[in-house]
Amino acid sequence: MAKLQVELVTAEGRVLSEEADFVRAPGLGGELGVLPHHIPLMTPLRTGEVLVRDGNREEFLFVAGGFLEVLPDRVVILADAAERAEEIDEARAEESRRKAQQLLEQRPPDLDTAVASPAAPGWPGPWPSPAARTPRCRSWPRRC
Repeated sequence: MAKLQVELVTAEGRVLSEEADFVRAPGLGGELGVLPHHIPLMTPLRTGEVLVRDGNREEFLFVAGGFLEVLPDRVVILADAAERAEEIDEARAEESRRKAQQLLEQRPPDLDTAVASPAAPGWPGPWPSPAARTPRCRSWPRRC
C-alpha cells in the first residue's frame, strides 16, 4: 500500500519525520484529510490538532499556524509552533491561558478583538470601505 512521507518543521527544527497512511490538519476553511496520491495543494493552517495515522498507530500534535503542502507522496507542515501531544505541559498551557485572559480583560474598550485576532473569520483582516479608496485608484490592494 502507498504511504505518505510526513514532515512537520518549525523554526526550532524538525518535530516529526515519518511515513503515514493518513494525515488530518486544521486548515483555515476546515479540517483537511490527506491520503496517498492526493492532488497537490498548499494552504495556510489555523491553530489546532494534527493527526498522523500509520496503520493502527495514531500520533497527535498541536500546531499554532503555518502552512500545509501536499504532494501525491508527501505532506510537509511548516508550523509557527508545534508540540507532540504527550509533550504538552498542562501547567504551562494553563498559565499561558490565564495570562491571555488577563490581557483580554485589560484591553482598551475601543479595541475590536475580532479584527485584532488572526483566528477571526474573514482573516487576513478588514478591507477598506469603498469610501476609503481614492477616486483615482479603485483596486485593492492598490496597484496604481
